[in-house]
Amino acid sequence: MSKRVPYQLVSRSWKPEPTTFTVNGVEIGKELMMIAGPCAVENEEQIFTITEFLSKLNIKFLRGGAYKPRTSPYSFQGLKSEGLKLMRRAADKFGMAVVTEIMSIDKIDELVQYADILQVGTRNMQNYPLLRALGKINKPVLLKRGMSNTIEEWLLAAEYILSGGNSKIILCERGIRTFETATRNTLDISAVPIAKSLSHLPIIIDPSQGTGARDMIIPMSRAGIAAGADGLIIEVHNQPEEALSDGDQSLYLDQFQEMLDPLSKMANVLNKSFDFQAVVSPIENN
Repeated sequence: MSKRVPYQLVSRSWKPEPTTFTVNGVEIGKELMMIAGPCAVENEEQIFTITEFLSKLNIKFLRGGAYKPRTSPYSFQGLKSEGLKLMRRAADKFGMAVVTEIMSIDKIDELVQYADILQVGTRNMQNYPLLRALGKINKPVLLKRGMSNTIEEWLLAAEYILSGGNSKIILCERGIRTFETATRNTLDISAVPIAKSLSHLPIIIDPSQGTGARDMIIPMSRAGIAAGADGLIIEVHNQPEEALSDGDQSLYLDQFQEMLDPLSKMANVLNKSFDFQAVVSPIENN
């Protein structure tokens, strides 16, 4: 007899077949999802440059922070409403969907207006009033695992959203806090097959936040896909050394382009379809 789990709606026992849903022409949970963009929207030139480049690679999802939760109150906190508007304009011009973080209930109406997928960050994974509110919207939610949370607690957080009626949930493993100091976080690749065995929800990984190191993003991306992840969310910047947020864990544009072909080949081997491709010539980093 199988063990009864405290989460019900997100469990495989309630829904054995994987959940899929379509956003911007991509069937999430079936096709390999690629979300890319800067950690934070900084200015019009930056976000339009990055978005145009990604669109030429047929990337369908643009990430970027407008409201930024930062450990230090003196760090760049994002452009807020202006950042949302810049992302929306850039995404609309180049045919991409917007993925951005929601930090509080009072910002839901604003973000629903500008974003296609609302991201719950690690600090808000157990913000239960926010999760309940997101269960009542008609937008997909990308739920990041809390930096100190177990897989069970993560799935229970998803249960809050699904119990409110919103079944369009994407789990995201983004690294957990351990005693290891060689990386910013410990990217728990084992969470991918575990979560997929317990839940029907699609799961992606964040190797940028998960490692905090540019050189580790590509190998950990491959590891995540090999483990069965349904996609990736990666920080990309046209000038990482001048980034206002997390430049050390952002890929240069040419690095991002070069990683796509090997990932596509891995997806083929794993019978995972994809719709991104390296179709532009490598560019020089500024």
